[in-house]
Amino acid sequence: MTLVFPGPDAHIRHLEHKQPPGVSEAPPAAGEAAAASAVTRPAGAGNPGDIGRRVAVERRRRGLSREETAGRARMSPCYLAYLEEQPADPTLAMLIRLADALGTSVAALRGGGIDLLPGQQGHALLHPRLWDLSPQECRTLLSTHGVGRIAVATSDGRPAVVPVNYEVVDDAIVFRTAPDSVTAAAAETEVAFEVDHVDDALSQGWSVLAVGPARVVTDPEAVRGLAQRAHTTPWAGGAREMWVSIEPTNLTGRRITPADQ
Repeated sequence: MTLVFPGPDAHIRHLEHKQPPGVSEAPPAAGEAAAASAVTRPAGAGNPGDIGRRVAVERRRRGLSREETAGRARMSPCYLAYLEEQPADPTLAMLIRLADALGTSVAALRGGGIDLLPGQQGHALLHPRLWDLSPQECRTLLSTHGVGRIAVATSDGRPAVVPVNYEVVDDAIVFRTAPDSVTAAAAETEVAFEVDHVDDALSQGWSVLAVGPARVVTDPEAVRGLAQRAHTTPWAGGAREMWVSIEPTNLTGRRITPADQ
């Protein structure tokens, strides 16, 4: 017997399943949730609530509303809201539908592979297309905030690449750090800043590189404004009140997709 598996370039059509009128997904009862947890939650899975947070992040990343996502996953928008906001414990069937609706995997929603390097699980496309991104496309992918990597020369002259939480404010890339940190060495130098996204399941992705001078934001009013507009606090924690701003003078990017896209 010969088994044939679809590769990343394969086009798969899912059969439409009609949900009976008036039938909606409801939060599982306590007993059902416990049973589902025992059967479907693998050892090392995240605490209740982690799945909902991953669903919400993936939904927003793809620009989908709760109503759109719930419709694709054939569940009630009320239950999706409950899942994203409460420590719910969805069944395997629910996770499969949500993963399909969001274009991801059940393992990803559960946090599986979180410690693996990107690209270990994928295979090269049969017919890949590597193309350059325009400056406007690069700005769009940088978006408003996220996690990127800054390349700097440390005080001893050695190169270092460090991930940072960043914001985009008036076309400038800004991040918070501590005066004695490695990333503080970026101040008053020309630096490189990179963001990317890799989709292991589809063996495709993109990267954006910004190069430009970095400076410390010293104006008290500007610092207050940045703190108020910040979407997140630095994940590394601690006192990080030094804001560094990068003004890109060169913005480039590349994307890998199947040749027919």
